[in-house]
Amino acid sequence: MKRLFSILAISGMMAFGTVNATTATTSAALTTVASVTQDDPPAEETLGFHQELKKRFIEGGPGFMGIVLLCLILGLAIAIERIIFLNLSTTNTKKLTQDVEDALASGGVEAAKEVCRNTKGPIASIYYQGLDRTDEGLDAAEKAVVAYGGVQMGQLEKNVSWISLFIALAPMLGFMGTVIGMIDAFDKIEAAGDMNPALVAGGIKIALLTTVFGLIVAIILQIFYNYIIAKIDSIVNDMEDASITLMDLLIRQKK
Repeated sequence: MKRLFSILAISGMMAFGTVNATTATTSAALTTVASVTQDDPPAEETLGFHQELKKRFIEGGPGFMGIVLLCLILGLAIAIERIIFLNLSTTNTKKLTQDVEDALASGGVEAAKEVCRNTKGPIASIYYQGLDRTDEGLDAAEKAVVAYGGVQMGQLEKNVSWISLFIALAPMLGFMGTVIGMIDAFDKIEAAGDMNPALVAGGIKIALLTTVFGLIVAIILQIFYNYIIAKIDSIVNDMEDASITLMDLLIRQKK
């Protein structure tokens, strides 16, 4: 996970470096064109999406905007790590159950445990724990399945709460930046002694940008969070069904 954080951080710095280089090149090109066509009427400059995003980010101020960006990077890092882990934890439950049933019929408990050892995922681990306690009775096997199922569920939900924290934190930081910007705008009005719209319009616009970026970050992370929760629920349901199926297999094996 630390390696994943490092990769994402480096990628972010490279992306911003690329945007900076592109912006510098674009600015130089525009300056050259402007000097050549000085006598022509100025044309309206159209910025691309990345240039516009960078412009608005800089206008919002490096303080709160940098913190909001950090929430996005950390939230995405955790979300990507969880998605990779959950996809690796997904098991073909029907195939595993059939393999365990065939192994029990042909080679007994040890053969079934070998099948579980060669299969990745929490369901295979739960099967192994239940099969490993069959010598102690069905009650012991059932308790082992339930207990280890709780352990596996905790592994699936690991670090997910941090994503929900960043979802709540990003818009709150944006709102705080807006409030501070509004206070600064009113300070300028008080210092000037009159209500000049041009005096405060820029400050208010900059203050509102922090809220916009905070909401954007929260929306992006919310999409990832909902996907992760849905994936966890799907795996947990498979775990519960597989646990019931395992106990049925063990009961038939005892008979």
